[in-house]
Amino acid sequence: MSKKTQEAPQQTLTGIATDALRQRILSGEWQDGKQLRQEALSRELGVSRVPIREALRQLEAEGLVRIIERRGAVVNQLSLPEIVELLRVRVLLECDILLEAIPRQTSADLAEAEGLLARFEQALLNQDVAEWGLLNASFHLALYRAAGRPQTLALIEQLHNRTDRYTRMQILLTGFNDRAHREHTELLALCKKKDAISAAAFLKQHIMNAEEALEAYYRARQADPRSPRQRKTRSPRAAD
Repeated sequence: MSKKTQEAPQQTLTGIATDALRQRILSGEWQDGKQLRQEALSRELGVSRVPIREALRQLEAEGLVRIIERRGAVVNQLSLPEIVELLRVRVLLECDILLEAIPRQTSADLAEAEGLLARFEQALLNQDVAEWGLLNASFHLALYRAAGRPQTLALIEQLHNRTDRYTRMQILLTGFNDRAHREHTELLALCKKKDAISAAAFLKQHIMNAEEALEAYYRARQADPRSPRQRKTRSPRAAD
């Protein structure tokens, strides 16, 4: 870490540490249940243990980390019912905000979403798992931003972060990628037509499709526990 970074205010150091740790969890570099040792992370990031400790508390509040007495912080592991519940909360929030956003979306908003969709397609072709996860969330958020509801948008982003590892694993292992891209393309087309009712209905089905595919994947894994958790890819998010 540079001297300038080392001299940054404590709050800035905490933010840097939080962003770095969050990305390593979301990228799949750290698996569920991995223990996160403050001393080791402090050495890796070149900061004291204080911003590391605060970063872990922030990630716990986001649902990405769990702090266990006498064991410390571990990457949080969600059960299938917990993942399904979070996806259904996403349906409620995202369909509601999209209904409000579509009448206010400008050509610039739609152009931004279209550009993200093009990059998402390329990431799928490259099997760049970490990139397609980030672009998936960015695409959805770009469609919702025109609603002018920053608190709701922040909640949605947090929900994406909490479910990302699982939906990304599902798209990678079940070949859901082509379908995800087709559905994103259709969703954008409905937004361009200003058809808010149809777009919200389609978005609901889009997220529920990911839920169904994820449930099928979990059932298959339980039936054959020898099946691999994750293929090796160029870079350690089912797009939904």
